[in-house]
This record gives sequence, C-alpha cells and structure tokens, in this order.
Amino acid sequence: MSTLRLPYNKLSPGAYQGFLESKKALEKSPLGSSMIELVNLRVSQINGCAYCTQMHSELLRERGIENQKIDSVAGWRVSNHFTDREKAALEWAECLTHVAETAAPEEIYAPLKKHFSDVEISDLTFGTALMNAFNRLAIGMRL
Repeated sequence: MSTLRLPYNKLSPGAYQGFLESKKALEKSPLGSSMIELVNLRVSQINGCAYCTQMHSELLRERGIENQKIDSVAGWRVSNHFTDREKAALEWAECLTHVAETAAPEEIYAPLKKHFSDVEISDLTFGTALMNAFNRLAIGMRL
C-alpha cells in the first residue's frame, strides 16, 4: 500500500460520516449482506481498488461464501457459481460502474425486475454508487 495522501475522513468528517450512514442503512437491505458484498467486490475489481477488493473478499469468506465463488467473481458471466439473481445484480453493478459508456440501458435494467423488488433495485443502485465512491476515495487518497 502507498502512503495516505490526505486523511480524508478527518478533513471532511461530515461527508465521510454521510457515507458511513449510507453503508449502515444498506446493511439493513432485504438484498442481504452477501449480495451487497458480492457487488462491492465486483465494483472494486473493476475500479482496481486493491484495498477494497481484499476487504470484500475477506467479508464474503467470513459470511461462508465458498472460495471458488469468490475467486470467480471477475468471470461471473461464464461461471456456473452464480444464480440468475446474482448475475442480474452483477450486470447492473458493472453497467453503473461504467455508466459513462453504458448509459444504463433498458436491456440491462429490465432483468432486474424479474429477480428484485423495487426496494431491492433501489438499494442495489445505492450500494453500487456508494462502493464506487468509496473506491474513488481509497484510490485517489492512496488508502
């Protein structure tokens, strides 16, 4: 790891606290912690955040997710370790992480309605946005 550029959590405590409050709210989501951590891991992989990738892999292991599944997250499209529900969530998370390129098209959003409630889709979207924000802080400030 690099040397932390700035102690952003101390310099901007209100903003950082807001992120943490959002994280706490999502922990109560009907999505469940394993789904949230799976998405967090994939988003962190895409963004190249080594700190977050390691942390979310460890959290998934603590929740009893098999190593094979965790190790297959980057290749979820061709892996048989993921349910259709998980694949829809990972597709949406990837789409939102690359939103400047994808513009979140209907063909990626529509399958979510088959597997998730409106609340779960909203939580999944907030969770993806939050993980992208945390990745940008960690990478930008060299956590």
